[in-house]
Amino acid sequence: MNLFDLTLFGSVFVTLFVIMDPPGITPIFLALTSGRATKTQRKMAFQATLVALGVITVFGICGQQILDYLHVSVPALMVAGGLLLLLIALDLLTGKADEPTQTKDVNVALVPLGMPLLAGPGAIVTVILAVQKADSVGQQVSVWVAIVAMHAVLWLTMRYSLLIIRLIKDGGVVLVTRLSGMLLSAIAVQQIANGIFGFIRGEG
Repeated sequence: MNLFDLTLFGSVFVTLFVIMDPPGITPIFLALTSGRATKTQRKMAFQATLVALGVITVFGICGQQILDYLHVSVPALMVAGGLLLLLIALDLLTGKADEPTQTKDVNVALVPLGMPLLAGPGAIVTVILAVQKADSVGQQVSVWVAIVAMHAVLWLTMRYSLLIIRLIKDGGVVLVTRLSGMLLSAIAVQQIANGIFGFIRGEG
């Protein structure tokens, strides 16, 4: 019995990489964590990764049952996540996120970093489908190893992106924050649009 399906591992890993987008999350992470102590930033990178992995794991194990029980459709999940991201993006664009507090340290790691930026609707649906389609033990192992490997990449990306802050200084951080706000607002609007089109197609 084959205990590891390399092709399936590669497929799930690449799909999650495209959806969760470690390079794209870097400027947003830098913007949300700027002004904090290095130790706090590293802690937030770890917390965000852990939260995302936890959410993905829960939905991978019993995601479809959770959505069915709550009568929540995937398009509804996408619209809700998009609205949440849009609120965060507006804060970044207007500068309201420039004065972090201890409470916001925790919130930023959990929301929006952990969810819905990392563990967003796209990643959740991908994992639910991958787990459902994995028939053998080897395929299940391959899917879960790909999920863990993807989160390790996310953590390393955020952890070492802190070096960029030291290079770009305060002025660069402000610029990155504004650009990240624009990027995040575009992601949010696209996610909301995808959810609305999902409703129109009758997926809700």
